[in-house]
Amino acid sequence: MRIEPRDTPSRAFALGVPLLSALVALGFAAIPLLAAGANPIAAYGAMFKGVFGSVFAFTEMLTRATPLIFTGLAAALAFRAKLWNIGGEGQLYLGAMAAVAIGAGALDIPGIFLVPLIVVMGAAAGAVGMAAPTYLRVKFGADEVVTTLLLNFIILILVQMMLEGPLQDPMGLGWPQSAPILDQGMLPKLMDRMRLHSGFILALILAIVAQFMLIRSVWGFKLRAVGENVAAARHAGINVNRSFFGVAAISGALAGLAGVSEVAGLKGYLTADLSPGFGYTGIVVAMLAGLSPIGVVLAALFIASVFVGADGMSRAMGVSSFLADLVVSVSLLCVLVGGFFAKFRVVLAGKGEVAQ
Repeated sequence: MRIEPRDTPSRAFALGVPLLSALVALGFAAIPLLAAGANPIAAYGAMFKGVFGSVFAFTEMLTRATPLIFTGLAAALAFRAKLWNIGGEGQLYLGAMAAVAIGAGALDIPGIFLVPLIVVMGAAAGAVGMAAPTYLRVKFGADEVVTTLLLNFIILILVQMMLEGPLQDPMGLGWPQSAPILDQGMLPKLMDRMRLHSGFILALILAIVAQFMLIRSVWGFKLRAVGENVAAARHAGINVNRSFFGVAAISGALAGLAGVSEVAGLKGYLTADLSPGFGYTGIVVAMLAGLSPIGVVLAALFIASVFVGADGMSRAMGVSSFLADLVVSVSLLCVLVGGFFAKFRVVLAGKGEVAQ
């Protein structure tokens, strides 16, 4: 038995792998549902209703998807260049810290100026968080998987220190949280009495721009060339180091915007438990999307639907909401397996049989 590379798969095949992976994941998730004594069809019906059963539920799903789109885009673009940014979680917190530092009274200016300033500074802070690991990769060949991952923990310690020091709310009775962002510094809501905010629109716009730049621009061509073969790209005259630093800045900025969307769009202040792991889940989103920016939006909506729907299913069926983690994990595994068979085929030597 040997493994051979396939010819270039069709677009339909490439798009079908993530969809089939999601369906297979739901099939595997039915096993623990049966073990818990629940009817999988009824459970998935409750999950569907928990997402699409009301306007509130649907907007909650979109709200949950917003930071996942940002972190998914951050991972997808970096991974395209074979720059493995695992530091989205830390970059998210850097963006959130910058947002509250600017928006919590440091500048009492009209919202038409304050909101863009918060967004820009949050993105810049996230970009800074990716600069050091990229420099270490380019200058010394350090593995950015390790440096970005370890930097997450350093940044979280920094966040805790700042929340008990310069950023602490003087009216918070000693609780480790930042002062609230001024009302004019909050991202505008899209619907009355709903939590959905304009950060979702910003995420969609950036996904469309990223897709266009990746496919139609010279920058995107260079990025894809570096990701395919660094040596060949350098031989063709592409400044590889500049490409690395460019995509690193964009990736970190997108992750920083996830933090901005959470503090300036939802909570209004920063705490050490702001993110339940959006930075890491963004990697799953990017892989499910096949590193496609538009696919990131769809993958983020799917994962957000699973998490929000699992909460509704848990209330309706008495089933643990941790089933959502199982569905997301199995989906990623199915995508990885599907991606392998999309690129390779197994040939049974001696019989001439091919396992498709």
